[in-house]
Amino acid sequence: MLFGGTMPTFMAGRHPLSPGNRAGIGAALTLLMIVSVVEYTEGPHARYVGLLAAVPFVAAVFAAWQLVLGTGVLATVVGALFVVLSRVPPPEVAHDPVAQGLEAAGLVNLMGVVLATGVAAAGATVRQRQTEKIGELLRLAAVAQQAVLRPIGPQVGALAVAGRYISATAAADIGGDLYEALNTPYGVRIIIGDVRGKGLDAVRLASIVLGSYRHVAYERADLKTIVQDLDRAVARSVGDEDFVTAALVEERGGTLTIVNCGHPAPLLLRRGQVIPLEPPAPAPPLGFVPEVKPRVERLEPGDRLLLFTDGLGEARRDGEFFPTADRAWRLLGHGTVGDGLASLETALVDWVHGRLEDDIALVLLEYAGPDGGAAVSVPSWEVGAAGS
Repeated sequence: MLFGGTMPTFMAGRHPLSPGNRAGIGAALTLLMIVSVVEYTEGPHARYVGLLAAVPFVAAVFAAWQLVLGTGVLATVVGALFVVLSRVPPPEVAHDPVAQGLEAAGLVNLMGVVLATGVAAAGATVRQRQTEKIGELLRLAAVAQQAVLRPIGPQVGALAVAGRYISATAAADIGGDLYEALNTPYGVRIIIGDVRGKGLDAVRLASIVLGSYRHVAYERADLKTIVQDLDRAVARSVGDEDFVTAALVEERGGTLTIVNCGHPAPLLLRRGQVIPLEPPAPAPPLGFVPEVKPRVERLEPGDRLLLFTDGLGEARRDGEFFPTADRAWRLLGHGTVGDGLASLETALVDWVHGRLEDDIALVLLEYAGPDGGAAVSVPSWEVGAAGS
């Protein structure tokens, strides 16, 4: 899904033991202890009470306002204790003008700690409300995105299907990658695509493409017509420089048909080999009136097909790209299709040390062989179909 992220670890916690609260309180108490030790060793005058004003501000970086207020009160009490003790100096300095000045300064600094506590608590309140508002917006966006990009699989017609979305950001997974798998009267039809750009505009365009696809996939007899319908939908909804790359796949009676609109070629995994299914001729993305030429393959039981967006091809470390084709069979050729995608994600994240440059959508299919159901006609453009 396009939104699959969680909120950052250090957010204003709604309960007192959240990681953010613990970090804020820990840092504040550490500073309080350091200032107290320095003040005690430098006695008898309150020289460093003013530094305690930093304690509530340190807590306010992460913690909730209630805890910020608590640390501020504690800092005030500690500061007041040092001020009171400084007002009972040894007899030899009781009438020293410098000592009396330090006492007055200590009282002023103590008032500064009280003021700092109020300001820090107010700031923490504002930050907490903003963080909660952002969290609510992300939750609403996630719900909306899940309605757009529905889960697929585990079985669609004669195909075992799994989809996976890998986000380049940990906090909020938002982008324009899309996929869908449908069991239609014309066979199993699958689309994977990538909208140019990111953010809400990309999500909006992805929802338009998927909405149109979910309608026309059941109505059109061939993939070429579906591409034309999707191209018109994209052209009506984007600017001159916006587009959507896409690959459409149809499995019909063991025949695999692929049309490609400027998208990375799917990989066919067969008996230990990895075969890129490049289109017979290149075609531009949706939005640029693509004229597609289908590629047709006969499937064998056990064949697997990997569909992916260009984030996989762009994943690299130290300038070296992830060797997808070289490692595809070892990663994807075992277990279920879901297991295969999990292995690919693990290897990919390890390769880039957890730092992806772009979101990645993955779909893995496995053809189990004829299902014994009603016969489905082969595509009209398959070579030899008329004579079969």
